[in-house]
Amino acid sequence: MPAEEFLGKQYKLFSSENFDEFMKALGVGVMTRKMGSCVSPVVELTEDNGLYTLKTTSTFKSGDIKFKLGEEFEEETPDGRKVKSVCTLDGNKLMQVQKGEKQTTIEREFMPTEMKAIMKVDDVVCTRMYKLQE
Repeated sequence: MPAEEFLGKQYKLFSSENFDEFMKALGVGVMTRKMGSCVSPVVELTEDNGLYTLKTTSTFKSGDIKFKLGEEFEEETPDGRKVKSVCTLDGNKLMQVQKGEKQTTIEREFMPTEMKAIMKVDDVVCTRMYKLQE
């Protein structure tokens, strides 16, 4: 699936597995975990002249990261950690590696009607499924 087919589309979270355990492994506090677990964020990836923007919007916290593929950038995660990230795009998969106190990988796979995010830290794997918004 070429990038043009998923860029600029919005995907809304509809299922989440192991998210609380994932946040716990990152040392996220109990209140933030409770809030994070009960929202359904909308994710949108756009690109302009090689600069990508990954925008996440929810009632709890919204934000975006801007990056060029393969170039390290500083990021503050929604839970407030400061990390250095690198994103690469392989077909319809956006891979993100965050390096901080712990290394986290996030693999976002864009499909015609869904986006699957697989997030890993230590030995904890969290899978979040998003549905394309019409």
